[in-house]
Amino acid sequence: MSDLYLRLVNTSVGRTAAQSLGLPAPAPLKRLKRADQPFIEGEVLIGAANGGKAIATLGSILGASAATLHHASESNRLADSSKAGNKARPLDLASDINQQFSALVFDATGLKGPADLRALYDFFHPTIKKLGSNARVLVIGQNPASCRKAPQAAAQGALEGFVRSVGKEIGKKGSTANLLWMAPGAEKQLDSSVRFFLSARSAYVSGQVVKVGKGNAAPATNPVAPLTGKVALVTGASRGIGAAISETLARDGATVIGLDIPPAMEELEKVTSAINGKALACDITDDKAPKLIADFIEEHFGGVDLVIHNAGITRDKTLGNMPEHFWDMTIAVNLTAEELIDEELAKRELMKENGRIVCISSISGIAGNFGQTNYSTAKCGVIGYVEAMARQLKNGITINAVAPGFIETRMTAAMPVTIREAGRRMNSLSQGGQPVDVAEAIAWYCSPASNGVNGNVVRVCGQSLIGK
Repeated sequence: MSDLYLRLVNTSVGRTAAQSLGLPAPAPLKRLKRADQPFIEGEVLIGAANGGKAIATLGSILGASAATLHHASESNRLADSSKAGNKARPLDLASDINQQFSALVFDATGLKGPADLRALYDFFHPTIKKLGSNARVLVIGQNPASCRKAPQAAAQGALEGFVRSVGKEIGKKGSTANLLWMAPGAEKQLDSSVRFFLSARSAYVSGQVVKVGKGNAAPATNPVAPLTGKVALVTGASRGIGAAISETLARDGATVIGLDIPPAMEELEKVTSAINGKALACDITDDKAPKLIADFIEEHFGGVDLVIHNAGITRDKTLGNMPEHFWDMTIAVNLTAEELIDEELAKRELMKENGRIVCISSISGIAGNFGQTNYSTAKCGVIGYVEAMARQLKNGITINAVAPGFIETRMTAAMPVTIREAGRRMNSLSQGGQPVDVAEAIAWYCSPASNGVNGNVVRVCGQSLIGK
């Protein structure tokens, strides 16, 4: 559904009216237009705290981009920042800065205690006002859980509060801020995540923290179609987010098995035929569903690389007024079915090496929601499932989740206008997301280069004011 308010406030008259009335004036988000689009363009500034461990890797990744690179040349950070590569030009932060940056990237892995946090101020204070619209802030730190000393853990943990606050300051310009917490020695696993969070693919992802582990060595792939040769199962694929996921994974080269309930087969076949995929009619809550799905995969493909648990329902009532079948159905579709399908695929060894499982949670599962005890319970259960399975999966298989916020779908279009407008505006970007925003996050998880991304829950919500 179209956001009329967003269109109006981006006219000269509408912008003036919004300013005079103190209303939000969100900037239109720039999303990916074509698969071969450079992941970052324009002017990019790289900086590092003393002892940064990721600066050379960042330089290598960004050196392969279409951006014009600068590195902070301030005093004792010059030596580390220079490792950013031959394309980077020194920039003295103490002088007048004339550039407008499309991204600010800071290596904070060297922070060893609270006093070192001053490096954040020194880098961002003179540059944050120089960000253009739809710009990116990306901070790389060390996972506090891996820090041996409390002062270091404190400094690294502080990055979360810093990034979330920055995201709220720059969101009015359509810009985002995110944090990568890497494990010691995981520099080689940064590539896919740096590219995602600096690109138009992450337009509706802000204020998020992603843990990057060592993982297996990432294989070389076609950068335009990294999922070539992969088989993907997408549940609830007939419309909305599920259809967008199917189309995005197919764009990236995957062969898609779209699954939905029998009444949705007409819509499902339209989706799968357009992307040369296969349609499978199945009610995932049926006792025979896991076997039926596994049989289909084995017969047609011999195995599956990507499993996307997108199917979901809501059956809203306050707890005291909720019939038992509302509770049972919601838990069954949103949680239990995922576990049983994964279990069947694992038992029959149909999940291929270095496979990917992605589950759909919700900000309702993180923050809770009035009249949704059943849905919030199930979606929070998804988070627990992902975190536990991430420690158990073998053969390079990863599992992660996305937690969508307000996404423009048929369901949200049917909301009362006051609730719909509140959902759109109650985030740092002051607008709703699109189904493709969820799909792009899933495609990042599914990339063969994302071996180090495991056990994460990333909100695709424009940094909603609800929840963490």
